[in-house]
Amino acid sequence: MAGSKSVFLRAKDRSYKGLTEGTKEWNGPFYFIQAADPQLGLMKLTKQAVQAINKLQPRPRFLVLCGDLVHAMPGCPFSEEQVKDLKEELRGTDPDIPLVFVSGNHDLGNTPTLESVEQFCRDWGDDYFSFCVGGVLCLVLNSQFFFDSSGCPELMEAHEVWLESQLQRAIQTPSRHVLVFQHILLFLRTPDEEDDYFNLQRGIRERLIQRFKQAAVFSGHYHRNAGGCYDGLDMVVSSAVGCQLGDDTHGVRVVVVTEDDVIHRYNSLDQLTERGMDEDLKKLLV
Repeated sequence: MAGSKSVFLRAKDRSYKGLTEGTKEWNGPFYFIQAADPQLGLMKLTKQAVQAINKLQPRPRFLVLCGDLVHAMPGCPFSEEQVKDLKEELRGTDPDIPLVFVSGNHDLGNTPTLESVEQFCRDWGDDYFSFCVGGVLCLVLNSQFFFDSSGCPELMEAHEVWLESQLQRAIQTPSRHVLVFQHILLFLRTPDEEDDYFNLQRGIRERLIQRFKQAAVFSGHYHRNAGGCYDGLDMVVSSAVGCQLGDDTHGVRVVVVTEDDVIHRYNSLDQLTERGMDEDLKKLLV
């Protein structure tokens, strides 16, 4: 086992204690790594990503995996083995880099059930939770509830009540920034685009956009880079660590959080391995 701070530190009781304690006030710029769709069992590139991230100096504050951790859907005979294999790959992560897990449709099923959500929680920790880092509020959401909650409406309702309480908290006790992590993106390019397999339906999308004003929302799911800005909201869609569906390469996103801004840049795994963190981003951390 890599250490108590590594992959085996999980979100519990809707919080992630390893990142929240003692970090509720702004104490200077930091950065983190966002990855998405490793889908172990489809492409085994997670090990290269872990090795590249471990070499970064300074260390990222955390690494967040935005869903589709494995490829096999719940109930598939390969699911359990793929979870086991991914944990083994992630075991090599530097124990000083906390891992944040976000649920995706391959992890819960396109229509999640009580059973599939409970299994995810056993494997990876809570399916939604919040934490604070240096005065920044981070919300990890279960976006499958936004997509189709017909299999577990009571879980969707609990998620909704919790999310509203978190957003009210953000209003009453303003954070330097609000970062949202979910698997399914709000929109690919613009809020008024047509409904698609990869985005959320327009009615739900519009409601969430209103609630997430001034936030940066980080997603995966599309297996290509996309996103856009609208009315203070930054929709950041990162391509996959695993299989690509477009012209982007396997990679991760480096995200620098300063007092006034959230700056992000997608890096291929080869770029990150060979060159590390871009020097201009490093300068923002001083």
